[in-house]
Amino acid sequence: MNAPSVPQTDAALKARVLGEALPYIQRFHGKTIVVKVGGNAMIDDALKAGFARDLVLLKLVGMNPVVVHGGGPQIEQMLARLGKKGEFVQGMRVTDRETMDVVEMVLGGQVNKEVVELVNQAGGKAVGLTGQDGVFIRARKLLLPGKENGRIDLGQVGEIESIDPSIISTLEQGGFIPVVAPIGTGADGTTYNINADLVAGKLAEVLRAEKLIVLTNTPGVLDKDGKLLTGLTPKRIDDLVAKGVISGGMLPKIGSALDAARNGVKSVHIIDGRVPHALLLEVMTDQGVGTLIKSK
Repeated sequence: MNAPSVPQTDAALKARVLGEALPYIQRFHGKTIVVKVGGNAMIDDALKAGFARDLVLLKLVGMNPVVVHGGGPQIEQMLARLGKKGEFVQGMRVTDRETMDVVEMVLGGQVNKEVVELVNQAGGKAVGLTGQDGVFIRARKLLLPGKENGRIDLGQVGEIESIDPSIISTLEQGGFIPVVAPIGTGADGTTYNINADLVAGKLAEVLRAEKLIVLTNTPGVLDKDGKLLTGLTPKRIDDLVAKGVISGGMLPKIGSALDAARNGVKSVHIIDGRVPHALLLEVMTDQGVGTLIKSK
């Protein structure tokens, strides 16, 4: 007697997907996953709420997500209200004192607290941080290379001198999800605006994270014809930069991702934050999404 066929109902499909997730839950249980989020995922209400729920799910199944957020669109909106126009050099925001005040207000206040509240509303326990909390991120002024061996001063833009992982470890052990705004502090108390991709990459290295996942506004790294590239090596990335395929805001993303891959982070992904539940698709399904960065 033949067994009755089971219709592929929504319930059956959900059961199959949950079964597919099991090996990933086992593999990443107890592991730290650093997630950098920015762009549309920070301004679309449905995407923000879905992202928060995904973080809570990862935490509840035993993983340790750590969030680093940007807030470029929100900073631009506030600057426009003040009659200022944002300026960028090599993908980095020029930050004078007035702009730094806006960065601290928007990143350390508005955006950070919104992400924290969304996670809490989804049933998680989030704690918001900037690099000033517990001298968590020690920074110094960043000088970009210029023409003829010169240096470009962007104002209060910082590079990371050191990160103390103890506060993150304490929060993880307490069942909290850390939400980090990319603001550092100098030895003299000066605050610095630090590119969120750089903070996420360095934090992933220091925490010995299993994964670094960067949510952005594109499907990943694209070639000159708009096709998705994956499995990128340092040599291939250098070639793409030299040809101008990788430029602008993608430069710090690629640089921090590559550094993380070279310094012990097991896998680094640049994925499309405009896709609902992109984080779960990358962590807990066979397919995955976006661009994988390899160390060699």
